[in-house]
Amino acid sequence: MQPPFERRIAASQRRLEDAEADLAVCFPSPNLTYLTGFEETPSERHLLLFVPEHGDPALVAPAMYEDQLSDLPIPALQLRPWTDADDPLEEVATVLEGYRLGGSDPATVLVDDRLWATFTQDLRELCPDAEFGLASTVLEPLRIRKDDVELDALRRAGAIADRVSLEIRDRGDDLVGTTESELAAEIDRLLAAHGGEEPAFETIVAAGPNGARPHHHSGSRPIEAGDPIVLDFGAFVAADLEGGTGRYPGDQTRTIVVGDPPATYEHVHDTVREAQEAAIDAVEPGVEAGAIDRAARSVIEAAGYGDAFVHRTGHGVGLEVHEPPYIVAGNDRELEPGMVFSVEPGIYLDGQFGVRIEDLVVVTDDGAERLNDTPRGWESGR
Repeated sequence: MQPPFERRIAASQRRLEDAEADLAVCFPSPNLTYLTGFEETPSERHLLLFVPEHGDPALVAPAMYEDQLSDLPIPALQLRPWTDADDPLEEVATVLEGYRLGGSDPATVLVDDRLWATFTQDLRELCPDAEFGLASTVLEPLRIRKDDVELDALRRAGAIADRVSLEIRDRGDDLVGTTESELAAEIDRLLAAHGGEEPAFETIVAAGPNGARPHHHSGSRPIEAGDPIVLDFGAFVAADLEGGTGRYPGDQTRTIVVGDPPATYEHVHDTVREAQEAAIDAVEPGVEAGAIDRAARSVIEAAGYGDAFVHRTGHGVGLEVHEPPYIVAGNDRELEPGMVFSVEPGIYLDGQFGVRIEDLVVVTDDGAERLNDTPRGWESGR
């Protein structure tokens, strides 16, 4: 079997042929990481991967990266370094000339969806007759279905989130008096202690009325007895990709209470839990993503809280915490085995509290596998 990155580049070239496109161009982004195993932050320097429909891929990159890039596990990759004394566009032009784009017809060039405008303009000037589109046309169908290596990483990330979730829940009364920020910092410490590389996103601890804000930023409010506490967190772990880089996230939410909850809380929590179960039960190949959202939303609407469910039911996860498929009303994309996404319905009552329950699931041949396995009830304590 081909090594992972050679396989991915070959698959992207087949997709280019199917799309009748001549070339895909990526820069530092999840797309570049997916195809090469190289992860870097975008900068003003030209670092561009060229994947042609036919022929070998090329990487135009600052010479300062030469040692790192020479170790990438892609034998066919042409590395084209340039120094700060050079004009990088000369290297780009040489690569483009070598591909003899388009033949007698205008070339079709698909650029990374996040390619900075300045680099897009460079390509337009060098390929004035080309037609331009987005690289997601060929890369999204590949990235959206996770392979065994990616699923292994996502399962490990889920297990780390599970361990931290249990530890926090078991602290019970000890949570009272702790501020949101203090608890968020403790969660981050535990994620690292259990093997996470770094938090996958800003950890959310939202106590009492702050829980009514779905993306609350943890603050100085102390947790009080009886507060519903929304806990949303996860960490990246590295996939075993034979020399390249690829980091995959955990993402779990639980809402717990220390002490006696508000009067309406149990009904709200039960409703959210039922909505999540209904949505996960609806997952199977061939079902439209929007139908999963409808399964969750219908339960919450029937309970009279439709206006309080203010976001989509879920989002895909992979090299990015938020990526396709989006589990949202109107999305007619059919689910396929290997897709991974969150299922996270919520009810948010302004000035009172919020409840959200979230697990990651992978679509299997006949249903769904949860990647989280901790209690979903609201009770805390030892």
